[in-house]
Amino acid sequence: MSNKPISPPTISPVDPVAKPVAATVNRWAFAALVGGNLALSLTAMVVRFADTGPVAAAFWRLALALPLLALLMRRETGGRLPPRGALTVAAGAGLFFALDLAAWHLGILQTKVANATLFGNSASLLLVLWGIAVARTLPRGWQAVAVLLAFAGSALLMGQSYEASAAYLVGDLLSLLAGALYTGYVLMMQRVRGDIGPWSALAISSAAGIPVLLGTALLFGEAILPHDWTPLIVLALMSQLVGQGLLIWALPRFSPLVVGLTLLVQPVVAATAGWLIFGETLSAMELFGGAMVAAALVLIRLPSRRAAPI
Repeated sequence: MSNKPISPPTISPVDPVAKPVAATVNRWAFAALVGGNLALSLTAMVVRFADTGPVAAAFWRLALALPLLALLMRRETGGRLPPRGALTVAAGAGLFFALDLAAWHLGILQTKVANATLFGNSASLLLVLWGIAVARTLPRGWQAVAVLLAFAGSALLMGQSYEASAAYLVGDLLSLLAGALYTGYVLMMQRVRGDIGPWSALAISSAAGIPVLLGTALLFGEAILPHDWTPLIVLALMSQLVGQGLLIWALPRFSPLVVGLTLLVQPVVAATAGWLIFGETLSAMELFGGAMVAAALVLIRLPSRRAAPI
């Protein structure tokens, strides 16, 4: 037997900075997720001010933003092309996004803004359901309370202003289709963000969507060139660069359930903008519904108990 003394086991020191840094990043990511939705919530209002066709407005939203997105992508990658698989997924996401924009912009002009906002945000429900199905767990604790508050509040907020009418049917269906297409876009972008950076994902998806939107606008005989560029520039900067930029940056840090809930920021802000800008009064029930959605966004960030298996 060796008489060599046994060294005590080496204990790796715990980095006291790592956990606070991760928590700080997550706080910023959630702020970006909410901030992106705040910017996107005003899109419908800006589209109505554009003097091009609705699909042409979506085309200019991507086309005007693309040069800056390409510069940001080059800075992000150093001029290197992304892997072929990531390029394919990002381009596929762009096709979903282009079809989403075409359907929703057409729907905005054929139904009430409240109807378009309600059905266009069906992606929030679809993403929550997808997150539950993929995780094979039901939300519990604060997470479950947040889900219930969010959907109950959204129903109160939008149910007061939604108006069923045969005259709005086409616009309602187009907005509902847009919500389904946007769900596919978010899921594909969430997947590709594991391989490439946010500006690369956004630049590739935007480039893929531009010819689809231009071709659709020409097919419908829309006016392509505007007389007033201001709404289109605002649309490109506010919705595509700021709104989508913040959303895509934050996506990989959250589950589809959390992403879906934050989408409900959009109908709340849209209703508030209608009140402040267009003088559309909000009832006490609508105000209460908006407060419920706001409370849900606070609760979803609280620690929750283990979810129950489906």
